[in-house]
Amino acid sequence: MEFSINRDVLLKSLSHANGIIEKKTTLPILSNILIEAKGSKIKITATDLDIIYFEEITPQEIKKEGSTTTSASILYDILRKLQLNAKVDFNLLTTNKLKLISGNSKFNLLCIPSDNFPLSEEDIGQKNFEISSKKLLKLLNKTKISISNDETRHYLNGIYLHKTKLENKSFLCGVATDSHRLSSSSLEIDADIYFEPIILPKKTIFQLISLLEQDNNLIKISNNKSKIRFEMNTGVLISKVIDGRFPDYNKVIPKGNDKILEIKLNEFKNSIDRVTSVSSDRKEGLKMFISKDSVQLSVSSPNSGEGIENINAKFNSSDLNISFNSRYLADITSHIENESIIIHLKDPGSPVLIRDFSDKNSFHVVMPMKI
Repeated sequence: MEFSINRDVLLKSLSHANGIIEKKTTLPILSNILIEAKGSKIKITATDLDIIYFEEITPQEIKKEGSTTTSASILYDILRKLQLNAKVDFNLLTTNKLKLISGNSKFNLLCIPSDNFPLSEEDIGQKNFEISSKKLLKLLNKTKISISNDETRHYLNGIYLHKTKLENKSFLCGVATDSHRLSSSSLEIDADIYFEPIILPKKTIFQLISLLEQDNNLIKISNNKSKIRFEMNTGVLISKVIDGRFPDYNKVIPKGNDKILEIKLNEFKNSIDRVTSVSSDRKEGLKMFISKDSVQLSVSSPNSGEGIENINAKFNSSDLNISFNSRYLADITSHIENESIIIHLKDPGSPVLIRDFSDKNSFHVVMPMKI
């Protein structure tokens, strides 16, 4: 294998694949990136056995076709330190040695033959459908905040993606919950699209988000019960899904919360940030005393003191005291698009429903704290 490529082109491709590479692995090959030179393209592939990511890039020249695997982190580090737009020459000297030359720099990198690279790019077997990458990115960002970290309930360690129907319209819906809070977001899709309900793992979600942030085009999706495939302009991501049954989340969505609190979003967000300054680990509960035209926010820490602040609000009921985990509210406020945040309450012990007037297809449910 022998080819020349622009340093920036290869570095960008490696940065896409780097999030999948396991830093600590018992299989050395999984720390490596697969490089294949064939036809007029260079194909870069990374895998951790659960996720495969590959993309094709155009080199300046391919003198000899071939393939090898070498350390992803070392190659990325070398490229990062080379000059912008530098020409990089690769030459596979032996099955175990890859020569890299750029300007006055020369490196001999250790390799593992590509035959040992674990590749399973089997067909998903389902027809793909297209959706906007920006809409999918928004759905993932709005729901990821409620993903659970509890390894004993692995089926909550991801986003439940499924097709739903509402008022004769079809939606791709994403839901995540850690049993203290729940986030849901949907995007409209064609009624004839087939989508197998799956739980998308956390690592795949964050990898997909970083790829979608660099893509403004349509993304092709296909899936079956065990795998999902995302085809983007940059490359293709194939992931195993979480084997488990997601709970019936509809049971926890409050139905009779008729006490409505409306607060200016930025005032609420900034006020939470200020009063929680007295809590070093942000674990102290945020107390809210709600009256007809104002909300008093307070945080009391036995180790560092107390923070209190009053902000204007509209409330359609009598005075109410309720407390929340401040981090949950901070996470939600960072994803509300409207100028105001709407909180539907019932009583101090019941879950609240938080809606965004600018995005009718998203909502959050939060359990109050007992303080």
